Amino acid sequence: MRKKIALIGGGQIGQILAMLAAQKELGDIVVLEIPELENPAKGKALDLMEMAPHGNYDADITGTSDYKDIAGADVVIVTAGRPRQAGMTREDLLAVNLDIIKQVADGVKANAPKAFCIIVTNPLDAMVYAFSKITGFPRHQVIGMAGTLDTARWRAFVGMELNVSVCDITGTVLGGHGPTMVPLPRLTTVGGVPLTEIATKEQIDKLVTRTREAGTEIVKLFGKGSAFFSPAWSAIVLAESYLKDKRRVLPCAALCEGEFGVKGLFIGVPALISGQGMEKIYEISLNDEEKAMLQKTVDVVRKTVEETKL
Repeated sequence: MRKKIALIGGGQIGQILAMLAAQKELGDIVVLEIPELENPAKGKALDLMEMAPHGNYDADITGTSDYKDIAGADVVIVTAGRPRQAGMTREDLLAVNLDIIKQVADGVKANAPKAFCIIVTNPLDAMVYAFSKITGFPRHQVIGMAGTLDTARWRAFVGMELNVSVCDITGTVLGGHGPTMVPLPRLTTVGGVPLTEIATKEQIDKLVTRTREAGTEIVKLFGKGSAFFSPAWSAIVLAESYLKDKRRVLPCAALCEGEFGVKGLFIGVPALISGQGMEKIYEISLNDEEKAMLQKTVDVVRKTVEETKL
C-alpha cells in the first residue's frame, strides 16, 4: 500500500511539491486548497496525472477543499498562507498567516493526527510554533522546513562564489529563518577542505550576508511573491527521509528542550529525521562569537513567537 502525502496549500510551492513527490514516487498525493480554489487544485492534480506517462511515475493525485480527504496521511506539508511581497518582512505576515495556520492545525489534528508535519508557511519560526501548540502533537511529529533551505542557500552561494561544485560543499546554518540566522563558516568544508582555508574573510562575510538576506533577494527580484523551487525541494528532502527511514541528519526548525541552551522554541538545528520523525537533535560546540550570534537569533524568534500569544 502506497504512502499518503497531504499538501495543505496548492500555490507555487504546493504544486511543485506535488510534482516532486510524484516524480520520486513517495506516495499518493492530496492537494488541499480553500473552497474558492478547489477547482484549480483539482486541475493541477489532473495535469500531473496526465504527465505521469512521460514522467514514468505511479501515484494517485487529487485536489480537494475537504479536510476529510487527508485522513490517514503519513506526511502533511503546510504551505498555506500569503507569500511575502516586496517591502514586507516575515513579521508583517504574522497576523494574516496565524489565522490561516490555526485553521490548518485544527483540520490536520482532526483528520491526520499521526502524520509527520512539515511547516513551510512564513514567518516560519512562529508558524511552526503555533501549529505545534494548537495541535498538541509531540515534538518528534512537527518540524519547520527552514534550516534545510537556509543550508542549501549557504552551500549554493559558496559554490557560486568559489566556482566549485555544490556537491562537494558541506555545512550547516543554525537559528531562525531570517536575517539573524547563523551560518557556520568554521564548520563548512569544500571537498573536505575547510572553507576558512579557501575563501578570504571578505568572501566569507559576503556569503554570510547573502545567505541571511537570500529570501529577501528573491522577493525583490520577483517584485511579487517569494521563493518556491528551493523551499519545495527542501521540504521534499525532509519528507523523503521520514517516509523512507533514510535517517538523514538535516538542519530544520525543531523544538528544542534544552539543546543549545534553548527551551520551548523551534530553532534551526541539525536533526536526525528517521521513520520515527524528528528523532534527535545534534548539538554543536560553538565558539563565543557563534554563541553570541545564536543568542541573538533566539531572542528574535522568542519575540516573534510571543506575538502569537499562544
